This record gives sequence, structure tokens and C-alpha cells, in this order.
Amino acid sequence: MFGADDAPPIVLIMGLGAQMIMWDDEFCRQLAGRGFRVIRFDNRDIGQSTKFSGGRRLTAMELLKLRFLRIPVASEYKLIDMAKDTVGLLDALGIKSAHLVGASMGGMIAQEVTLSFPQRVRTLTSIMSPTGDPRLPQPTREAAAMLMAPPPTNRDDYIRRFAQTWNVLRVGHFPQDEAKDRERAERSFARGLNPAGVGRQLRAVLASG
Repeated sequence: MFGADDAPPIVLIMGLGAQMIMWDDEFCRQLAGRGFRVIRFDNRDIGQSTKFSGGRRLTAMELLKLRFLRIPVASEYKLIDMAKDTVGLLDALGIKSAHLVGASMGGMIAQEVTLSFPQRVRTLTSIMSPTGDPRLPQPTREAAAMLMAPPPTNRDDYIRRFAQTWNVLRVGHFPQDEAKDRERAERSFARGLNPAGVGRQLRAVLASG
């Protein structure tokens, strides 16, 4: 955490397969400098958080059903369960309500908290995160393929894939961020990957509507 304990709390929630350290330390210090108590955490099944078991990779038939028939996939847990994790963290820290900031899947989790536990939310900031409305623009084929690809398990492949993934997600050339990709990837790999957990997180998104 960053900032004074009695400052207004702001909770940062990361996206699919991403650890809390993707909220850069310097960014968190800047928020603290603006007068916030900054809280970041690893979602379930990633980083140093609780690991679950079970599940398998999505099949082509499941993806077809999801895309054309809007039939949700089976999952070990859903986004509402991850929202309850966030509320549980607030409870453990003795926080009645907080500003929520979520990126991608983290934005979906923050939306679930806002819908189900509105009294716990001061403000909601949802970054590059959809609502589940099928009328909204869908991911590009390249982005969807990158997110659905089997996750790498060795260090060199992970660092390479990390840079490729963020190159697609950024949709442009951002030298300052690109210069940090290798360090971010190395730090994430060192804290602990969980490829099966990323698959369960993806299923949670697809099963939540």
C-alpha cells in the first residue's frame, strides 16, 4: 500500500492474468501524492494470491457457442466471486467504502462490486473494460487470438509474449511503456505465474455475461 492510512482509499484492480505490480510503483506513489491511500492486490489465481484447481482450456466448440449462440461457458467461479474478493479485502482492512479503479477484467470486477455492493463504492473508474453488452465493439481478431493463445511457461517465452501482447493491446507506439516491458515481465515471472489460473479467470469472464 501507498499513502497515509487515514487518506481516502483507492483500490486498483488488474486485468486478466495480470498481477498487481502492473500498477507501477511510481504511478501508485503519484496517486498517494495526490492524497490517496493506494491499495493494489493480486486477483485470485494469479501472482501471490490464492490458487484454485480444476478447469481446462476452452474448446473450439465452446467458443463457437459463445460467439454465435450466446451460451455461457462453464466456470469454476465468476466475476461476482472476484468482486466479493475485493469486498473481502475492504472488510479485512476496515474500509467502509473506496474509490475503485479497474483495468480490463479488473474493470468488470469493479463494475460487479458497484452493482452488487454500491454502498462500498465512492467512485468507479473502468478502463478499457466492456459491460458485456453484445452491441459494443468486440476485440479485434488479433487481440482475441493473443488473449486465447496458450500461455508460455518458461521465462524467455514469457518475456517475448509479454511484449507482443502489450504491443497489440496498446494499439500504437509508446516508447516509454515499451522500455519498461522487459522489467515488468521479469518481475511478474519472478513473483509467480499460474497458466491454469489465467484460463479459469478467462472462463469467469465468459461465464458472467
